[in-house]
Amino acid sequence: MNIDNSLKHTPFHARTAPLVLGATWRRWSGYAVASSYDWLHDREYAAIRNAAALIDVSPLHKYQVSGRDAARLLDRIITRNVMKMQVGQVLYTPWCDARGKVIDDGTVSRLGEQAYRLTSAEPTFRFLQQNAVSLQVQIEETTERLGALALQGPLSRAVLNQVAEQSLDTLRYFRVAGSRIAGVDVEISRTGYTGDLGYEIWVPAAQAMAVWDALMTKGTDYGITPAGIWALDVARIEAGLLMADVDYHSSHRALIEDQQSSPFELSLDWAVNLEKEAFNGKRALKAEKERGIAWRFVGLEVEWDSFEALYKSVNLSAALPMIAWRSSTPVYRQGRQIGYASSGVWSPLLKKYLALAHIRAPHYALDTEVEFEVTVEHRRKRARAWVRKTPFFDPPRKKA
Repeated sequence: MNIDNSLKHTPFHARTAPLVLGATWRRWSGYAVASSYDWLHDREYAAIRNAAALIDVSPLHKYQVSGRDAARLLDRIITRNVMKMQVGQVLYTPWCDARGKVIDDGTVSRLGEQAYRLTSAEPTFRFLQQNAVSLQVQIEETTERLGALALQGPLSRAVLNQVAEQSLDTLRYFRVAGSRIAGVDVEISRTGYTGDLGYEIWVPAAQAMAVWDALMTKGTDYGITPAGIWALDVARIEAGLLMADVDYHSSHRALIEDQQSSPFELSLDWAVNLEKEAFNGKRALKAEKERGIAWRFVGLEVEWDSFEALYKSVNLSAALPMIAWRSSTPVYRQGRQIGYASSGVWSPLLKKYLALAHIRAPHYALDTEVEFEVTVEHRRKRARAWVRKTPFFDPPRKKA
């Protein structure tokens, strides 16, 4: 087991580390997490789609925002309407700079009348403080104090009902409620990053392993399987979910304007409420909507016969990307480049080669035929592909 000693360990590390067979560790926000526990991630992905997968997502940045003006602060920052949130509700949301460009995305959970939790991909403490001037609000960084597990898959509810003191049968999609597991007070939200039925469990770090042990013990009969980032990446692409630093750059760290994206360009129109009071980027976003959206974040489906023919032409079998790739791949139409794919993978469930892409207007209309660049034996070729609606996979059980 080879782990970079400069990396921090999550609260579940004592349980996860012995399970990593191939030393496939990776860095996530300064923490060591597993890319895969098995030599390959096939079984872990299968658990997400057919049983229950347990994923350590503790490196997410977490902030407790509380006080009289907690809602005002968050409403000032994010593009969703915090003022209409009910206690126990969770919102997915981006947040922007003054020019309407996305800084980050994450979730806001209303835990009490004046208590909220914000999760983010990037450190956000300083940004929250800068926007809290003159407000009566307390902001606490809780990343290291709070472990987080994603229990995802069609049997995830059945597993939780075996260990949680309160039944999860009535917990609605994007809602959060308190419960107890193995005598530990936890919060359980019906959220996740797989596009499937799933939950996230928020656990005090000091008691994290008791919760892990209870889930693994009771989940054995349901095929529970620890899963790493490789399996999660396949699932999130099937679900059409974007990833920070892969599918978009934070405007705070972009080097040039072309590296920045608005929520509309990321196809997050549904997450922008232009009717609410002033918030960061509102004026710019309103102007952008009026003049028209220059780019869209869309799905691509690569035609198999066209893809395979490129390899057959040099007497090779088609090489499928079983591990999701995260690199820029040009997309063309009518002889010129119209955009680029930012991540993609072969879907074991859908039996399709899928990608997530940024396409320039007017070429992002659904079912538009495009060309997807493929490198075959060091030569750049183009396979036929189509613009598709995301999510590619959207089972009714996710929200039912």
